[in-house]
Amino acid sequence: QVQLVESGGGLVQAGGSLRLSCAYSPSNYAMAWFRQGPGKDREFVAAFSRSGYSTSYSDSVKGRFTISRDVAKNTMYLQMNILKPDDTAVYYCAATQRLVFYSRNTSAYDYWGQGTQVTVSS
Repeated sequence: QVQLVESGGGLVQAGGSLRLSCAYSPSNYAMAWFRQGPGKDREFVAAFSRSGYSTSYSDSVKGRFTISRDVAKNTMYLQMNILKPDDTAVYYCAATQRLVFYSRNTSAYDYWGQGTQVTVSS
């Protein structure tokens, strides 16, 4: 049973920073972060390939967010800087063993965490 557990969400003022963590069952995955704001569809945020060498970011977070992973700790991170009210959402980590590269589509991922709330006040 693959498990993904997010943590690190919270309330922060605009311009501030947060770091999300996603602890995962040991294996080799292509992984990603998605988010779902109030009344919105779940959208892609960032991803890296199974090797970890290739990454991708949505245009809305590029230059402000950084995805990374600590293989020894089986943990993926999302460092979020210069946060904006539009970043307010539930953030989900996702993983799949079916891909070598990454995908921006929710349907490509088989395993999901429970989500962690990020609220950015203006």
